[in-house]
Amino acid sequence: MLLAFVLALGASALLAQDAPQGPMAPPPDHHVVRIGNEPEPPAPPSLPEAEIIKRFSQKEDEYLATRPRFIYKKTIRIEEFSPDGKVAGEYVLVTEPARDADGKLYEKVVQRPESTMRHFFLRSEDLESLQRIPAFPLTTAQLANYNLKYLGKEQVDEVNCYIFQVKPKIVQRQKAYFDGVVWVDSKYLEVVKTYGQWMTDLGPIHVIKDLPFSLFETYRENVEGKYWFPTYSRSDDTAEVKGEQIPVRIVIKWTDFKPLPPTSQTSAPANLPAPANP
Repeated sequence: MLLAFVLALGASALLAQDAPQGPMAPPPDHHVVRIGNEPEPPAPPSLPEAEIIKRFSQKEDEYLATRPRFIYKKTIRIEEFSPDGKVAGEYVLVTEPARDADGKLYEKVVQRPESTMRHFFLRSEDLESLQRIPAFPLTTAQLANYNLKYLGKEQVDEVNCYIFQVKPKIVQRQKAYFDGVVWVDSKYLEVVKTYGQWMTDLGPIHVIKDLPFSLFETYRENVEGKYWFPTYSRSDDTAEVKGEQIPVRIVIKWTDFKPLPPTSQTSAPANLPAPANP
């Protein structure tokens, strides 16, 4: 059943605007009654599954082609928590697009207060790894690498969605593949939410070497009435430091989307890579 699958992933469907403070509490115990040996299959979608997959992957092609033509403000916040659930330390980084002397776009740091984290220190290479947007796009060219399974329907922020489980057919050492779930708007067939991680044959990829973040829940919002871009992504986990379990969280927000000025169309923004495989 969809409920059991989502519980197994450990997903917590929190709305971006209502994200609570402190580490997420474990979900309550659920009692699921099953009749017979097989769970009841989900109700079929109104369109054939193959058609839904084809059309939302085409929209993902458009997303990958369009997003590099937009600039945005990005806020990264990493928090560690004390045993009582209160924030014990945090790291904040805010960047905005700017131009260098040659007119090339780059991400300019506009806010980076001194870190108050007590157990972790972020290096420059850690910040570079955070450039990748955890949107996990599934384009038409990538579909052959995955098995997709229809799981049912669910509402995300009052949007009726089809839900698909996505599993890579194979995993490799040098190339990462998405392993998780996508929520697809049932009306416009746009991906509005993803939950999962990048996988290789060595296991999940952590975006920061010394922190456990790998599973990201990412929400997309409509920009300019036609594009669905990631605006909020979150990962909660626990890191072990000298035998102590430290709850940690990372939240990434993208705001103030604007089209690239016409004069910059010939030069791609620096440090604003499309979300590709690591």
